[in-house]
Amino acid sequence: MACRIKRVIEHSIARWLAACGLLAVLSIAPMQATRAAALPPPPLNAPLLAFTAGTGTAIYLYDVSADHLRTLDFGMATPTVWDFSPDGCRLLFTADAAGDGIPSLYSARLDGGDLQAMGRYDGAWGAWAADWSARGDIAFTLIDLRIERDGALSRRHFIAVMDGANPADAVTLYSTGGDEFAPRWSPDGAWLAYIAYEERVPGADLLSTAVPTLTPVPDSPPREMFSLLREADLWLVSVDGATTHRLTDFPVGSVRDPRWSPDGELISFIYSPAPNNDLFYMIAGRPDALTNPLSTQWNVTLDHTWRPDGAGLVASARNFQGVMQSRLWSIPLLGNADESATLFLSDNAIIYADYPRFSADGGYLAFRSEYALVIYQPESGEWWRLSAPPGHAPPVWSPDAFAGESACG
Repeated sequence: MACRIKRVIEHSIARWLAACGLLAVLSIAPMQATRAAALPPPPLNAPLLAFTAGTGTAIYLYDVSADHLRTLDFGMATPTVWDFSPDGCRLLFTADAAGDGIPSLYSARLDGGDLQAMGRYDGAWGAWAADWSARGDIAFTLIDLRIERDGALSRRHFIAVMDGANPADAVTLYSTGGDEFAPRWSPDGAWLAYIAYEERVPGADLLSTAVPTLTPVPDSPPREMFSLLREADLWLVSVDGATTHRLTDFPVGSVRDPRWSPDGELISFIYSPAPNNDLFYMIAGRPDALTNPLSTQWNVTLDHTWRPDGAGLVASARNFQGVMQSRLWSIPLLGNADESATLFLSDNAIIYADYPRFSADGGYLAFRSEYALVIYQPESGEWWRLSAPPGHAPPVWSPDAFAGESACG
């Protein structure tokens, strides 16, 4: 017989099809494809990593323990993953559904089902930098869009909060200045840190402010003729929005990237007296706390995160301690990091690193190196690059409460 099979276990299906000729391939392959498409994807386990590529419409979920990559595609441009729900069973992300360049806020199950538009607000609006708290509240930067009388489109940015369990919930604005960004919940969800910009009249140089006077100096130009500087400080607001505190009040320069310590006691941030002149700082997350510099020599900090044990920071910085490339550094909480900081990863194969993020259990560190996503195990020292498209946004880990996709309702 032309197509003789001795034993199935002795010959693979692929070899049998090759022996039977093209006709067998054409008749069987469609049936196999139909069956494969009908099979559900394997459930994802913890810890789970979510990220997006620099281009395209896909969101990727990486199951570290199974080395399995799942792709979700909602057909919307520029998706950016920001967080998981407190139980880890839903994704929180923004995407440009209308194609107008304005991102909207969405959540969906890990299999891509039950896609929901999140939040309700009067007028045209968008969303950015969303954070889902342990209590279930979602905070984000609301982009308020308005057409002015002269026909120009204006944008104002507010800190907005909504109930994550109610997609149609009307958002509440927790700030009023119209120039606020980067909301970050404390680990217990009781407080929200964010940055707010203000304008000032520059002094003789970038490191000074014009001396205020009760009355205008004779023959001085009107205020609108000055080129005002826009600079940010760190603020704190309670979960109910009733209590607001200004945490920093630097006379010059800007604060960015607030990060809560694992125990919720401290907030680290980057202070820049002038653009691209960055310093590591921290402050207690309570009113009247004093700022504490962790470094004194300017560097260029790309991003930073807390170590899982709260003993220090891991930062991506360049022009630091004489190293020009962006590398990952261990920043201690005591002493001067300009002298005491050490390379977190000394492997010269890992260069141009940024966006460091620890898994909830501290067993893995994900970061970007030369735009590729890298997974590192601090305990073993092993690391590997994912064979996924390069990205431009930070990776996001599932929360500690995530017990695997099988446990999701």
